[in-house]
Amino acid sequence: MEFRPCIDVHNGKVKQIVGGTLTDQGDLAKENYVSERSAADFSELYRGFGLKGGHTILLNSKDSEYYPASKGQVLSALRAWPGGLMAGGGIDDENASEFLEAGASHVIVTSFVFRDGMIDGDRLKRLVGIVGKNRLCLDLSCRKKDGRYYVVTDRWQKFTGQEVNEEILYRLSESCDEFLIHAVDVEGRQSGIEEELIPILLTSPNPVTYAGGVGNIEDIRRLKELGEGKIHVTVGSALKIFGGSIDLKDIINIK
Repeated sequence: MEFRPCIDVHNGKVKQIVGGTLTDQGDLAKENYVSERSAADFSELYRGFGLKGGHTILLNSKDSEYYPASKGQVLSALRAWPGGLMAGGGIDDENASEFLEAGASHVIVTSFVFRDGMIDGDRLKRLVGIVGKNRLCLDLSCRKKDGRYYVVTDRWQKFTGQEVNEEILYRLSESCDEFLIHAVDVEGRQSGIEEELIPILLTSPNPVTYAGGVGNIEDIRRLKELGEGKIHVTVGSALKIFGGSIDLKDIINIK
């Protein structure tokens, strides 16, 4: 298990939010923490620790008045550490190259490859043709409905008809390098991990980074146990650098 750091940008600021509260209307979200430091500052911090494989996410829609400022923050973080971070948020076949050229190791994509609630194979194939399989991370962040986990798109606001299961992880593994999966119902709540999701993630042939619900070191140890040391983890609101209680060094040195 590796610790994968994050930098979430909303309304031009580095923030930690409660994921399920994000709305495009009014650019609103329940905030856990708003930093006065720039995204580039956090990128340089992670670079100092050598924490590769993390991500910076742009949480505003392209129609938002805040989109240019948020995008500028994300690009500055990528330039501060070329090859050190993945980039996500509204990425498609038209703008993916811009983020890669700015220094992203991978682009993270969800909404673009879904249409009418299901995977659009043509769009996915076109994206892979542009960025390459080895520089694509598919975000299958999900919420629970009727006892099953379904992919949610458009900044986690819309349910798709695609269940997160062994079949879809295996099929999509042929088109991407990694998966990023937020358990959106517990994202930002520090209420414990979604334990029922972990066995599903273990069926992936590709590396998976899990996010959501971590509130303390014991949650990370539990994830390591359930994930047999194979599932990577990202932590946001629970970190001291984002107003929480966990020291970055304690996660890096976790046993």
